[in-house]
Amino acid sequence: MALFNITTKQEFEEKVLKNKKIVLVDFWAGWCPPCVAMAPHLHAVAEELDATVDIVKLNIEDKPEYRENQMLAGEYEVRSIPNMPIFKDGKEVQRLIGLTPKPQLIDILNAL
Repeated sequence: MALFNITTKQEFEEKVLKNKKIVLVDFWAGWCPPCVAMAPHLHAVAEELDATVDIVKLNIEDKPEYRENQMLAGEYEVRSIPNMPIFKDGKEVQRLIGLTPKPQLIDILNAL
C-alpha cells in the first residue's frame, strides 16, 4: 500500500514533486471530523490503486515548533481541510476539498 505520512518539506519534495506516480496529498488535522472520516477512504484507495497512485498525508498541525507543514499548507493555498491536491509529474492537476467518497476518488484518479 502506497500511503505515506510525511512531516518535512524534503519528504514532500521526494514523495510528491519527484514521484512518477499520480499523488493525492491529503492536508488534514486531527481535530477535523471530515478529515478523520476521510482516512478510511484514502487507505482503501491506496490499497486499490497501489500500482498507479500514491497517497500522502500531511497533518498541517504536526510538529508546530518547526512549522514546516503549516508553511507547505500556505504555499499550496490550503484554506480549508480536508484539502487534497492531486499531482502528476510534480504539478498540481486537480484539487478536491471536503469529504469525498471512495468511488468518486477512484473515478477521478483513474481518469488522470
